[in-house]
Amino acid sequence: MAVSKRPLTIWGDADKSLAFEASTRSVRAMLAGEAVADSKRAMLLLESGHPPVYYFPIEDVRTDLLEESEHETSCPYKGDARYWTVAVRHRREENAAWGYPRPLPGTPDLSGYVAFSWEAMDEWYEEEDRLVGGARDPYHRVDAVWGERHVRVFLGGEVVAETRRPCLVFETDVPTRYYFSRDDVRTELLMPSRTSTACPYKGVASYWSATVGGRTVEDVVWSYEAPPSEQPKIVGLLCFWPERVDAIEVDGRPVD
Repeated sequence: MAVSKRPLTIWGDADKSLAFEASTRSVRAMLAGEAVADSKRAMLLLESGHPPVYYFPIEDVRTDLLEESEHETSCPYKGDARYWTVAVRHRREENAAWGYPRPLPGTPDLSGYVAFSWEAMDEWYEEEDRLVGGARDPYHRVDAVWGERHVRVFLGGEVVAETRRPCLVFETDVPTRYYFSRDDVRTELLMPSRTSTACPYKGVASYWSATVGGRTVEDVVWSYEAPPSEQPKIVGLLCFWPERVDAIEVDGRPVD
């Protein structure tokens, strides 16, 4: 079996890396109902310490929707960036697009490409699948596995969740998460929160706060009610923030 390896170019020290890779997927960015960029030749910039960013060939960008901006930034690894405001009918997103017309010598050739702010766009698609939370790193894995471990969650000196049938989620660069069936959680202690977050790999998360012994801990539990089809096992399960509970115990041992 062939093993894929991420190509890396190192600048300065071993803690910083850049990789500029061709995507095999059709990618488009939407604003106010218009595709401001639509390409089957998009590139993905993988920069350590930053989420992945799609770069579009300028030929696949609606340049008639871009207005030059005076805003500029400088990156010690990529060079000086120029910016554009994206304007579609009544919508104007300031400095929402950028490019590196003269990247620094030895870096990936970013000239001729334009990137867009993820948050400034209304919608993003890979092929016909809508993306949430950001572009996906092709080297990032999320594996959900059913287990038989004995997992307990303590809050306010009480056991608020206990199971011997957890769903364990193993994700690149993230601690193991333990997901509970709602039958194994004292849901009467939970109150829905307005908080919502988005993950490129697991979807949109809803949150609950917990009140135990008169103490309320905000957004201590989350759940993915409609995760992408790649993660069907975690639908509707509940997971606790280890940092916000007293302890999580697995097979009698506290989780670090």
